[in-house]
Amino acid sequence: MQILNNPNKSDWADILKRPTQTVDDIEATVNQIFDEVNQKGDAAIKKYTSYFDGIELENMLVSDAEIERAIQNVSPELKEAIKIAKQNIETFHSAQKTSKVSIETTKEVTCWQEKRPIEKVGLYIPGGTAPLFSTVLMLAIPAQIAGCKEIVLCSPPNKEGTIASEILYAAQLCNVTKIIKVGGIQAIAGLTFGTDIIPKVYKIFGPGNQFVTVAKQLATKYGVAIDMPAGPSELLVVADDSANASYIASDLLSQAEHGTDSQVILVSTSNDIIHAVSKEIYSQIKVLPRKAIAEKAIANSKLIYVENDSLALELINEYGPEHFIICAKNETFYIDGVTNAGSVFIGDFTPESAGDYASGTNHTLPTNGFSKAYSGVNLDSFLKSMTFQKITKEGLLNIGNAIELMAEAEGLQAHKNAVSIRLKNLK
Repeated sequence: MQILNNPNKSDWADILKRPTQTVDDIEATVNQIFDEVNQKGDAAIKKYTSYFDGIELENMLVSDAEIERAIQNVSPELKEAIKIAKQNIETFHSAQKTSKVSIETTKEVTCWQEKRPIEKVGLYIPGGTAPLFSTVLMLAIPAQIAGCKEIVLCSPPNKEGTIASEILYAAQLCNVTKIIKVGGIQAIAGLTFGTDIIPKVYKIFGPGNQFVTVAKQLATKYGVAIDMPAGPSELLVVADDSANASYIASDLLSQAEHGTDSQVILVSTSNDIIHAVSKEIYSQIKVLPRKAIAEKAIANSKLIYVENDSLALELINEYGPEHFIICAKNETFYIDGVTNAGSVFIGDFTPESAGDYASGTNHTLPTNGFSKAYSGVNLDSFLKSMTFQKITKEGLLNIGNAIELMAEAEGLQAHKNAVSIRLKNLK
């Protein structure tokens, strides 16, 4: 990891740059696949599954028999752990339900807001080097609580043409309605256009690599909503001289092992902690099964010393991390001051891994600085807010003249007439 000592603010943008390709580097490939899937449907899906995943599938749809086999393959201990996580995620997301908001804005003019589920949602679950069955829980549970009618899950097949048993177990536990063995750009294209096998959905959820992220962004051009641009994982830890270096190193490595394009950063007001963490990282990384991946991510990561908490907070908000861990005596300062972060973890005994799996919060979060404008996935992500209004005769008399004057000032005579014709009948 690169150690930076009190860098100038003018250099922050370069220092905090993510190790990702630009959209321009990826967009041509994504457009090509989208066009082919739009024209040829499942044939194109199978072609690119063969090309990218190295497997030719006769049937992309996961059968009931495959699900039953998967259930048997998951150990009782892991099933129990998944159920604990499911319960906590359900508890936290169920608490996010809100009641109808109704108000009389003017006498006899009643406006209210109600929420309705998005009927058809697509969940993208990465496979690859780490099949993320935890993401199934994070997406399918709030979708179910929201009342989504159709929950379609796509995940890339392995070399045997199957999806990890843990993913299938979690999917059936959360009542996913259809599971399809397809990943990458072609999965997002299938959910965008619909094919004979893959239903067209109204909104796509889930993290993925840079190609999946760009594919999701392209899907919005075809009228499909997305949760957020969620790309390679990232973590920023802020620490002072009270922090535990071994804990911090373990947290940084927990994100570095996600992928070679992950990024982890330590910001500290203590040079001693920076050097202690650096030493711990190189000690702990030696025994990791995913050492090669973590080492490449660590090469893109930084240890940054700053003089005080105020500078640290300014740098953190400029970066806008996906995950933000606070290991400092003055934790209230950071809790109250952070404005740009996907999810915040506070104190020595709140590892980021807890949010990834079982504490109850959602781990599908904005990356690449998008936390400056996007929220992480929550119950409202699967709902639409609809407004209603009911105006009586008296209510229209109360606001009608204001409507007429405003419509006339904007030059929209028909708008004015829609009110005037009613007011004439009431006077």
